[in-house]
Amino acid sequence: MGLRMKILSGFLILTTMLAVAGAWSIYELSTIGTSVYRLLDDNYKSINAAKRMIEALEREDSGLLLLLSGNRERGRSILETADKSFEQEFKIVQSNVTIPGEQDHVASIESAYKSYRDIWTKPIVGTPFEGSLSWYFETVHEAFLAAKMSVEQLMALNDQTMYKTASDLKNRAHRATMPGIVAILAAIIFTLIFNYFLNYYMISPIVKITESVEKVTEGRGPLDIRIETKDELSRLVSSIQQLVSRPRSGEEAE
Repeated sequence: MGLRMKILSGFLILTTMLAVAGAWSIYELSTIGTSVYRLLDDNYKSINAAKRMIEALEREDSGLLLLLSGNRERGRSILETADKSFEQEFKIVQSNVTIPGEQDHVASIESAYKSYRDIWTKPIVGTPFEGSLSWYFETVHEAFLAAKMSVEQLMALNDQTMYKTASDLKNRAHRATMPGIVAILAAIIFTLIFNYFLNYYMISPIVKITESVEKVTEGRGPLDIRIETKDELSRLVSSIQQLVSRPRSGEEAE
């Protein structure tokens, strides 16, 4: 193998190592990016929707208290607005079922909210229920708490899943740094090995050739060069030997 190929092969090996490490890192980082997107698109969306459903339920509770106090128009207006908001957020949650067990929680919310909604859709003002705090605490508030708890359970499930996903992302981020560390260590080791062979097959022979030529030109002895490899350096030694031997041939002829 010639010197050019030896040097080129060394750089090719180093380039291949860095390319593999780079491709590995890019793959891990792209996987992390996908996981982050899914984390935001799935769990975070459901958590936000659950928070807004709880806010809607609390507004409905306020509207019910207004109905109990006899303020029919204001109470009904708040209830209808909050009901629309709840249904809108519930559709988001319903269409975003992505983790095991989430569908059961969605069904529980639907059932609990229906029971709660059935209470205040019936007339309250002008009925025996108006002003009845005992009816409110025994029936209405219990249904409100049941609906609210079902939403909170859904939010807790998504919180747990988001925390688990975040922990997985941390581990993946650690794995993404490993190719770089491996590449750096491998590059250092390979550089040392490559430097050894470069010194053994190139630098040392060149130093020997230089010292031998200087010895001949100064008249301190004959040309004595031994090169183990068969490459450009061996051809250089042959050329030098032929060049040195020509004057001697001329002297013998004289």
